[in-house]
Amino acid sequence: MDLRTGITGKTGDSRCNERRSRIEKELGADLSALKPSAGSIGSADEKNCEQMLGHVPLPVGYAGPLSVTFSSGEKKDLHLPLATTEGALVASVNRGCKALSASGGVKTTSIHHGISRSIAFRGRGRKEIGQSASKWMPIAQATSGHLKVLKYDLDEADDFVFLTLFCDTDEAMGMNMVTIAAQAVGEWIEKNIDGLEFITVAGNVDSDKKASARVHTHGRGYEVTAEAILTDDVIRDVLKSTPEALLAVADAKLKHGSKIAGTIGSNLHAANIIAALYLATGQDAAHVVEGSLTDTSVKAASGGLKISVRCPAILVGLRGGGTTLPAQSQCLEMLMKPKTSLHPKAQLAESIGAAVLAGEISLLAAQATHSLASAHGKLGRLQKN
Repeated sequence: MDLRTGITGKTGDSRCNERRSRIEKELGADLSALKPSAGSIGSADEKNCEQMLGHVPLPVGYAGPLSVTFSSGEKKDLHLPLATTEGALVASVNRGCKALSASGGVKTTSIHHGISRSIAFRGRGRKEIGQSASKWMPIAQATSGHLKVLKYDLDEADDFVFLTLFCDTDEAMGMNMVTIAAQAVGEWIEKNIDGLEFITVAGNVDSDKKASARVHTHGRGYEVTAEAILTDDVIRDVLKSTPEALLAVADAKLKHGSKIAGTIGSNLHAANIIAALYLATGQDAAHVVEGSLTDTSVKAASGGLKISVRCPAILVGLRGGGTTLPAQSQCLEMLMKPKTSLHPKAQLAESIGAAVLAGEISLLAAQATHSLASAHGKLGRLQKN
């Protein structure tokens, strides 16, 4: 059904209402629950969603405060807006925040790898591409005043050459920005290097929105590590468990179970927390795939347990995409208060890594105490047969 013509509303709300009215009439369906309230969608029907007919409200829960010491050395309390429809998730993360804060908080670090895009060429010319980098790099950077090429990789397979650009895209997540830059580079190389045919601007070596061993090993966007020491008292009083029980679950689940399954990324449910924060703050939710590559480690330590997560690919931005939508913008502002001296994207990425750790330790405890099923039964409101 083509709804691109004849929509004359002056506001996004009215245009959505007109489209929805047409669809309801055509399908004989009731879509009234999709109706946006005045001003709730901002300019989404112009910038975020074609043929927009309404919106699907998502519940947003609060977890926190979570005490975090960032890589800058600054300490602050995080307040987490979690968008989810999974009962028990917010309560679980909230318990994790309590346990971590009572144990002295989380310490985070991050590495900025940059957002990547892989250009595919047919032909022989890997050496020539490398030798001409000083010529095509300015071509890429000329496409945006906010883009800088940080590094590049070259790979070959059969008669294909892949050039992967890694770029700093300032405060934007930057997937569109780096794609435009990669397109310009691909066209320049095809024109100026004999024997190379520009095949596609997205050749999958970057693994955008896909799980891959390369991203798991080398990282993409921001690679974030978050760690904490959980004291014996906190494990007993807050998590209602013991260090021995937590270690047993970690050994079975993270080491042996993951190995049997062949998982890339051994964690408890990192994607749950990343997805909830991505949705709440207007990030591209499909990048939760790379977030699922997280590794969680649990080790004995003096007076308790050392628990850490390594999230190799946190892809976030504070400008563009869904971050400009009214509700998402407010959630993002909530998560980023107060500001640190870190680059805003680094602060956001490290905040998400810390939240992942909170979710991991709470689920670990739920499995160690065999309370996972009962928690979902109570908080998820499961219906009995």
